[in-house]
Formats: sequence, C-alpha cells, structure tokens
Amino acid sequence: MILRQLFDSESSTFTYLLGDESSHEAVLIDAVKEKIDRDLALIRELDLRLTHVLDTHVHADHVTAAGLLAARTGAISVTGRLGAGCAGIQVGAGDRVRFGRLDLTVLETPGHTDDSLSFSAPGHVFTGDALLIRGCGRTDFQNGDPRTLYRSVTELLFALPDETLVHPAHDYKGMTVSTIGEEKRWNPRLAGRSVEEFADIMRNLNLGLPAKIMEAIPANRACGLSAVTSPWGCSQGGSPERGWPSRG
Repeated sequence: MILRQLFDSESSTFTYLLGDESSHEAVLIDAVKEKIDRDLALIRELDLRLTHVLDTHVHADHVTAAGLLAARTGAISVTGRLGAGCAGIQVGAGDRVRFGRLDLTVLETPGHTDDSLSFSAPGHVFTGDALLIRGCGRTDFQNGDPRTLYRSVTELLFALPDETLVHPAHDYKGMTVSTIGEEKRWNPRLAGRSVEEFADIMRNLNLGLPAKIMEAIPANRACGLSAVTSPWGCSQGGSPERGWPSRG
C-alpha cells in the first residue's frame, strides 16, 4: 500500500493519501480545501487515480476539500451516516471502502462528534479526532459526549492489535504516528482511567472555540462547496457549546 501523510500547518491537520500499487486507485482521508492543488499534484506524480475522498467527521477547524475533489476528479465523497448529507455515499460500522485490491473497514467511533468514523486497514487505523497521539478530540460541541468517546476508544480502537499504527487527523506537538499499544500505555487522558475520570478530564479542558468554526461547520455540512444561511449549519438553532443537529 502506498501511504503518504500530508500536513496543513494552519489547522494542524493530517491528510492521508492511500494508494493501491496494482490498480493505481487511491483515496484521500481528511483533505483540506486550501491544499487541493498540492494533493492533486502528488496524485499525478505517483500515477494514481483518486476514487474516494473520506472525511472522518464534520470538521470544525478547516474546510474539507471533498466536494471540490469530487467535482474535479469524479471521486466519490464519503462520510458517516450522521455526517454531511451531500456526500456521494454515507457509511457505517462494518462497511468497506474499496480501492483496487485494498479496502478500508469503517469503525463508528462517536464521542468527539456524533458522526465520527475511523478507518482501519491491516496494521493501520486512521482515527480522525477520536484518538490523537497522547490525546483525543474534545467533546464539548457537535453532539460530543465524553462517555461515548471513552467507549469508542477503549472498546473499539484499543481492541485492535497493539502494533497497529495510529494515524490521527491532527497533531499539535510535532508527533506524526503512534501505535495502539503506546496509546493504551501512555495516553494521559485514557491510560488507566475510568470512564468517570475521563469524563471529568474532558469537562474541565476549558478550551476556546476553533478559529474557523463559524466558517467550517456550515461549509463542511455542504461538503466544502458552500455555506448555509444559519451560522451553525443547522435548521434548528443550537450553539457550539450545546451541540447541534447532525443534519443541516
């Protein structure tokens, strides 16, 4: 499998390009709108054909390139069943995204957001914001819930083999990859923690809102192509602190 990790310094987002060497088919995971030309250039250089663009969740810190990439390449955009309704396909637990002779298995890992997915392949898992390197995604908006995230990580992700490489959607400290075994042992929010201890940690993070949240949420509910009239991308009101409906 061809694997390239790409980085957007503004949002500290990792984008992953995966390719099948036999068919030259490829997928992108968590593509960033401002990096579309970089990503397409690399796809051309590696003689790949983009078939799918996957988002692990509706991001709050950057605008997805999924819609634009689908329009420019014919690739299919992929989200979770509670994600952006404009996606080409919506997937759930146990579904597979095939490209050439390879495939990614869908894991539903809600808690950071209610639509959060992870994608696994032999020896690798792409965890979005559900599991970061020595951390995890926040749970205080987009219908996040710390107890749900705890179950997603400890019951699904931590059940993978210890040697599985963890590829997160973000890193803020210069780390690029981890393993399930490392995170089970060293993740300060999760290692040895009960669900109540984890929930208490998450309730007291006291983080400010992502800088692009007013732009990113509505744009990403439209697959990055346009924003809806409501500043929060939903028709029923809501706020970032209290969450909002899964569909706009």
